[in-house]
Amino acid sequence: MEVFRIVTRQHSFAEVTAASVMALGVWLCAVGLLFRLGHAPTAFNAGALLVVLAWGCIGVRLSIRPNLGGRHALANFAIPALLLRLYAAAWSLVR
Repeated sequence: MEVFRIVTRQHSFAEVTAASVMALGVWLCAVGLLFRLGHAPTAFNAGALLVVLAWGCIGVRLSIRPNLGGRHALANFAIPALLLRLYAAAWSLVR
């Protein structure tokens, strides 16, 4: 598979599951820290944080890393932006 003319690595179901669990763990730590600091996130912001963290963890498993060049940096900027746009659109349908 190719994303922005970057050949991605073939991944297994176990790798994607592990990346998803890692994203959830980092998200729980981040939200817990925000609560502890007295800056409780809204439901929308907490969900947006989870979307970005999930892409970050899964993107690394696909070998899309921002330190590997301009296309990788562009992919790590554009894909979460697209995912956040879709998330915001879905959230507006619910509200």
